[in-house]
Amino acid sequence: MAKNLVIVESPAKAKTLGKYLGRNYTVKASVGHVVDLPKSKLGVDIKRDFKPEYTVIHGKGKVIEDLKKAAKDKENIYLAPDPDREGEAIAWHIAERLGRKKNVHRVLFNEITKKAVQEAIKHPLKLDQNKFEAQVARRVLDRLVGYQLSPLLWKKVRRGLSAGRVQSVAVRLITEREREIRAFVKEEYWTITADLEDGSPPPFSANLFEFAGKRLDHKTFRLENETAATDVVRHLDGADWVVTKVEKRDRKRNPTPPFITSKLQQEASRKLGFQPSRTMRIAQRLYEGVELGEEGAVGLITYMRTDSTRLSNDALDAVRGYIAERFGADYVPEKPNVYRSKKSAQDAHEAIRPTSIEYDPERVAPFLEKDELNLYTLIWNRFVACQMEAARLEQTSVDIKANDAIFRATGQVVKFDGFIRVYTEGQDEATTEDDEKTLPALTEGDRLKLQKLTPDQHFTQPPPRFSQATLIKELEEKGIGRPSTYASIMQTILGKEYVQEDEQRRLYPTELGMLVTDLLVDSFPDILNVEFTAGMEETLDGIEDGSQKWVQVMKRFYAPFSKDLEKAESEMRNVKAEERPTDIKCDQCGDQMVIRWGRKGEFLACRRYPECKNTKNFTRNDETGEIEVAKAETTDEVCDKCGKPMLVRFGRYGKFLGCSGYPECKTILPMVKPKSLGIACPDCGEGEILEKRSRRGKIFYSCNRYPNCKFASWDQPVAQPCPLCHAPFVVEKTTKRAGTVRRCIKEGCTWQETVGEPVDETGT
Repeated sequence: MAKNLVIVESPAKAKTLGKYLGRNYTVKASVGHVVDLPKSKLGVDIKRDFKPEYTVIHGKGKVIEDLKKAAKDKENIYLAPDPDREGEAIAWHIAERLGRKKNVHRVLFNEITKKAVQEAIKHPLKLDQNKFEAQVARRVLDRLVGYQLSPLLWKKVRRGLSAGRVQSVAVRLITEREREIRAFVKEEYWTITADLEDGSPPPFSANLFEFAGKRLDHKTFRLENETAATDVVRHLDGADWVVTKVEKRDRKRNPTPPFITSKLQQEASRKLGFQPSRTMRIAQRLYEGVELGEEGAVGLITYMRTDSTRLSNDALDAVRGYIAERFGADYVPEKPNVYRSKKSAQDAHEAIRPTSIEYDPERVAPFLEKDELNLYTLIWNRFVACQMEAARLEQTSVDIKANDAIFRATGQVVKFDGFIRVYTEGQDEATTEDDEKTLPALTEGDRLKLQKLTPDQHFTQPPPRFSQATLIKELEEKGIGRPSTYASIMQTILGKEYVQEDEQRRLYPTELGMLVTDLLVDSFPDILNVEFTAGMEETLDGIEDGSQKWVQVMKRFYAPFSKDLEKAESEMRNVKAEERPTDIKCDQCGDQMVIRWGRKGEFLACRRYPECKNTKNFTRNDETGEIEVAKAETTDEVCDKCGKPMLVRFGRYGKFLGCSGYPECKTILPMVKPKSLGIACPDCGEGEILEKRSRRGKIFYSCNRYPNCKFASWDQPVAQPCPLCHAPFVVEKTTKRAGTVRRCIKEGCTWQETVGEPVDETGT
């Protein structure tokens, strides 16, 4: 019988550890947190030093009993959740529920490999009270903000709203960027490009760089209109084109550091189109273990929540040997490349890297799903490239004089590719640089032939909207949040109706998001302050390193916060009660229409509500502020009952299609047609599962043969076979308490797996 019990937080991790530990160890999974603050109330006793009231999470009572039973006759208990604050909290709460005092150990795995696991078991640690208290402080802090601001918003705006310490700052950044974009005034400018040749290939182009002794920088001096550009072109008619300067210089292009969490999320967004939550789910699987045929479950990457660029000596030795063997000694730098982590980095773990150089992408490809392989290849290539020689480039700059204008052409040649043979970092925004082009061999005094002179119109551009990747970059640079929080921040702000994505998947605030941001900034300037939020992250780090006490931190925070809260109760603008009069008459009763706030923003409503329930959308002239009733948008859809055109209408749950024959014909259809998931229906075997929306706007999944087949699910089907019973798919659900959980819905099958972190219920 096994003498030792190892407890982890996920079944996948338990399976991989079981492979490495042998018969003397029983491995059990808690499936995430076992306790949390109660959902139905604040759960924090402010008067008793902010004591948290932890309760067993619904459904976890049986898990706790199973863990107690497994621990009953064991000599040693090893608590092995993830090596971060969240994992420390899970370990701490499990230890408390087990009630054991002796031989309870904490083990940390930066990577789940045989060597790392066995080494950690040989050298167990004690539970880290400072790290646990830092997590308690974060949880209590977010609960105080979320559970005390949210009711205020319910009272002043509408029910169902929520606010959060970090997420609200993220929405503020998005709101301020949107206002900056709207206030931006475009300014016209022109460029002039000359297509030239010197008698030998290749022909090349050069851009107007200087005119009449003034350099064009499009700020202090530019060609402001077509007339100015045409004058320059006319001035250059018949000019001699002569090379006046050729400058060549060698430059080095250094490799980028190995991945930290935020950089992985950004790069996976740029190169793979992954949202941060998707990136972290896949990375979690790669970390916990993937089945590699006869080898069984293998952890392929190191821990994926880290802000450190540090690499172990073993990893450096292994990758340098791989580079020498695969690419040659010229690609190996004399000494390993060392990268400096940012000042605020906790440096508790290594950077994200493959656990073993033996598992290259080609070897593991047959065993990984497409998304897993793509992300693993990205991590692999970045790790290998970070320890390769710099690329060496020859950059050429050529100035060409024509009358009193100077045109400049630039280009470069790669003399040694170095790390770019394996990997180059993606860019968030398109670049107009043309340094990559090749120029002919030119010398000073060469006379060139003009092929074409082209003036082009441009306009200055406002700053772009944030994507999820660039917002994470902004949060990281400002010190807001930590590696483990970025994915949940993105999930929360998109799920709260304060932020949406446009067609390019760029983030913009809804009217509601802008309103709530303004209300919170006005009443709680500290909570919505970027510097304050970043400073709080440093304070939490101070609790973890023992330099600060969490109760004192709470007291310093809560004293001014409670005063602001009391003041806001009486002084915050009561949007819910506001009715702004208009000159528009109700077309049903003839009374005046007023502007009110609703679930989807501003709308027109009859002043006689609830006697008259007439409502309409309206548009506002941005310059004059005047409003007019929005005209119904026509569509190509035809009513299947009366044959009249269907119109786009707006109701309580958003846009929908309504018959233009209303009220005689009351046919309505969903705005978005059901989307196929490409998964066969498990009940009838003939139909396929579609994503649909209920009358209240909630997404659900059902068979396309309805009403002949009644299969339906609120949880999203995922095209992943059940690893236990081999059912063709499993379902996925994300909740605040449990995070993202996948489970099998086949009757009698108990398979379940946590693939994402719990989401705080605090969050604008």
